Amino acid sequence: MEAGLAICDASTARLLSQVQRAFPLDARPFAALGEALGLPEEQLLARISELKAQRIIRQISGIFDSRRLGYQSCLVAAQVPSRILEQAAAAINRHPGVSHNYERAHAFNLWFTLTVPGHADLPAEAARLRMEAGAVQVRLLPTVRTFKIGVILDVGGNQGAGPTPPATAAASPSEYAASASAKSLSAREIAAVRALQKDLPLVARPFHALANEAGMAEEELLAHARQFLEGGEMRRFAAVLFHRRAGFTANGMVVWNVPAERVVAVGQRFAAYPAVSHCYQRPCYPDWPYSLFTMIHARSQEECERLVREMANAVDIHEHAILYSLREFKKTRVRYFEESLPEQPPQETRCRPQADAPS
Repeated sequence: MEAGLAICDASTARLLSQVQRAFPLDARPFAALGEALGLPEEQLLARISELKAQRIIRQISGIFDSRRLGYQSCLVAAQVPSRILEQAAAAINRHPGVSHNYERAHAFNLWFTLTVPGHADLPAEAARLRMEAGAVQVRLLPTVRTFKIGVILDVGGNQGAGPTPPATAAASPSEYAASASAKSLSAREIAAVRALQKDLPLVARPFHALANEAGMAEEELLAHARQFLEGGEMRRFAAVLFHRRAGFTANGMVVWNVPAERVVAVGQRFAAYPAVSHCYQRPCYPDWPYSLFTMIHARSQEECERLVREMANAVDIHEHAILYSLREFKKTRVRYFEESLPEQPPQETRCRPQADAPS
């Protein structure tokens, strides 16, 4: 495991908080950000370069909604014999649609996200990965409702532990199949997605460099970026941090057995906690009774477990499990509209139900 790196400099904490929330979509974004933070452009560029070299900032880029681009996405839980876990993870990692892959403390010990074009058969892809990895069994856990999504780590320790009103409490549709609201993108828009999903170059005019690669003008690329934000195709343009290096060494996926009639109310309540970065409803199975998933990033297991107890008491839900991430086998971004995940899928296409259906 990667050791945490304490961030005690208030100005650095302020910088990291800002770039996680929103990065300026401006011709000279570092100058605009520096003005807001009271730093010269050159000094800000140098500081961000240092934070990337120290493996605190992982990437600065567009964060897209796969459904809005016409893709399918699903969380997959796999039970893998411990003796072949590393080989299994390597086999799964080779799939271009696997963006996250973790060992977690549970009988289902390998957890990964799988994204494929809308015309693809996602259950068949998952079944193929199960065979290649040598997994005993897998469970497909697509999103039924989204209550919160967006990792913004409180590096300065300024947020309280208790709930605050969430930015959005409305439940979104399932991410399992390509959404009916997926936008039909033009060739120019697809080129813009390809450019904006790349790690931002650390130069004074980074969008100019990305636009040149995409064969368009800088202002056209920025216009597409703003339109994607407004239309929901891009959730935000921002920085993502290395959790452990930023001091968050206890990253627990907490799963909750919530009665169906209470899922929405409890999900909205949990989404209000600043330490909760993701909150989803997912399907249950006979051997998997947990319908609500919350991702908690804490500085210690004690802090994580204290927060889980507080959340459990607040809603009187006490059947839960904390699945800590033990090893990170893969964490990257899905590259949309690349050769490995190429064309925009037909919007009417849906994947078939899996044979082992959730309850």
